[in-house]
Amino acid sequence: MLTDSDIERWLREDVGHHDVTNDVPGTTEGRLVAKESGVISGLHAATAVFEYLDCDVKTPVAAGERIDAGDVVLRVDGPAQSVLRGERVAVNITGHASGVATKTRAAVDATEAATVESPPRIAGTRKTTPGLRGIEKRAVAAGGGDTHRLDLSHMVMVKDNHIAEMGLVDAIDHFRERASFTTKVDVEVETPEDAPRAAEAGADILLLDNMSPAETERAVDIVAESDADALTEASGGITVENVPAYAETGVDIISMGALTHSAPTLDFSFRTG
Repeated sequence: MLTDSDIERWLREDVGHHDVTNDVPGTTEGRLVAKESGVISGLHAATAVFEYLDCDVKTPVAAGERIDAGDVVLRVDGPAQSVLRGERVAVNITGHASGVATKTRAAVDATEAATVESPPRIAGTRKTTPGLRGIEKRAVAAGGGDTHRLDLSHMVMVKDNHIAEMGLVDAIDHFRERASFTTKVDVEVETPEDAPRAAEAGADILLLDNMSPAETERAVDIVAESDADALTEASGGITVENVPAYAETGVDIISMGALTHSAPTLDFSFRTG
């Protein structure tokens, strides 16, 4: 949830201490207009910025909708100074969030074209911009993706450093004993053969880390042939371009840091009058 302190921080960063540029009298109307097609997200934050500045806001589109160049996605009325002060923050937030949503939708569409019976779920990661995780996670959801864990408390992830210190089985036991019964345990494995071992030790999810599509498919097959009852998750270096190859492996989840850390900004312009 956005707080007033979040919005104040954004505005303080942009407006500074002595804003002469936007010292404009009277009232005005503003429009946020898409300059390219994509998937919209971030309007909740743009709306919050303008409402904080005592402006009236209307959003004719909803998060997750596809938009085209020329579409008006937000209208605002209020004091000209306030409208102009909120302009850049609103454009930046909406452009960034919509870029994440658009990239996520592209990845989801690519997996749905796979020939497997049940396409995998596309998920984000914690590779988010500090201070903007909520915006970016909402954008992943708007694009049709799964948010994955929102923070460290949402799930235990047993990573390579834990395994290096304690060993695979002991690391899983260590965290399973300390976690609530409601908390899933996701275990990173680096070879297909380690996947069923991790499942038998108590992993709920098997993170197949930095494996090629061929290695991922082998791990999925090995897990299916075992008595393991765990989901399989592919992760590491996966892009929109190569995600179809991973989708064909039969893996349950594909997590992609690129959805948030490498999404281009969708282009918008703000017009008044």
